[in-house]
Amino acid sequence: MQGRSLAILLTLAVGCAALAMGLRQSFGLYLAPMTAAMGWSASGFALAIAVQVLVNGFSQPLVGQLADRFGGRVVVIGGALLYAAGIAGMALSPGLGLFTFFAGLVMGVAVSAAGMPVIVASLTRQLPESMRGRAAALGTAGSSLGQFLVVPLSGAALSGFGWQAALLAMAGAALLMVPLALPLAGRPAPKAASAEPEETARAALSRALGSRMFWCLFFGFFVCGLHVSFLAVHLPGFVALCHLPLQVGAWAISLIGLFNVIGSLGAGELTQRWRRRELLVAIYALRALVMAVFFLAAEKTTGSVLVFSALMGVLWLSTVPPTVALCARLFGTRWLATIFGLVFLGHQIGGFLGAWLPGLIFDRTGSYDAMWLISVAAGVFAALIHLPVREPAPLPKPAAA
Repeated sequence: MQGRSLAILLTLAVGCAALAMGLRQSFGLYLAPMTAAMGWSASGFALAIAVQVLVNGFSQPLVGQLADRFGGRVVVIGGALLYAAGIAGMALSPGLGLFTFFAGLVMGVAVSAAGMPVIVASLTRQLPESMRGRAAALGTAGSSLGQFLVVPLSGAALSGFGWQAALLAMAGAALLMVPLALPLAGRPAPKAASAEPEETARAALSRALGSRMFWCLFFGFFVCGLHVSFLAVHLPGFVALCHLPLQVGAWAISLIGLFNVIGSLGAGELTQRWRRRELLVAIYALRALVMAVFFLAAEKTTGSVLVFSALMGVLWLSTVPPTVALCARLFGTRWLATIFGLVFLGHQIGGFLGAWLPGLIFDRTGSYDAMWLISVAAGVFAALIHLPVREPAPLPKPAAA
């Protein structure tokens, strides 16, 4: 691939991932105004977002199958259209049941189709192995850049025009993903007739599910999802409980996105240079340490919240580049979107708990204290679960003629 074509591909793919993540991570801002206006409980709103996370997880392998068979372009474009429909439906829902349908079911499939896993897998397939870690890092960093840019804009629209108009504006913005997805790969090229037969999807899945390494990645990503959903959905509410201005919650989510650009790009470089297992162990252990210090030792001020957000931002989705690279190394790239989609299912099951469980805990106890302790313990577990991972040695390069 020539340099100019590569630059266009990466720029548009990163822009698409940025817009998708930015829109999705804005939903936590709507919890307080929508529940107040509609008379819904915090746990009811949180359950709708948790259903989205869970549907995203279970539909991701299926969407990955479509991307592996027909290419990322058509899948992401379809997801963009669902994005627009789902957000518009959220804005116009008269009751919590219909809101849950659009926010949970429709948006869950939309996030799978137009989300980071399909985009990153498409980029990984289009680039040489030497660039795969960096491609995953760019896709992840682009997602976080969208979180940094889009969440404050959504917060400003929410403050200026109200929650319903702001959601409708977000639905229109989702359609911009359609042209951004055009450079992604179409249908994968068939193997030459003389080549060895391709591994079938069923054989690849059987090989992955029978591997202990797969389950280490799966349960590690479960914890990643738990942390990400807890903070994305409930950190603004926790900030409000600390009697800090409402805008601090939006700044916190935005700052996480900004610093994850640094964290994701750094993780991409380290993925090319360092053992992925040690990198994942370090990331999860540092998450546990940062959350423990913030919850147990730090005074809750605007400054401490923003420092915590910056540190968590560095660690936010920096797990993605080493996880994608390990999936590609362990299980190959032919069915990468499918297999990484299964690993991502673990992330989203954790994300379901991270979105719903804190709302339940808050409704029962009036605080998030128990959830902070659960999150710290989960970070320690994730660091330990990656210790058995063994990465195969790279294949030797062919000798020069």
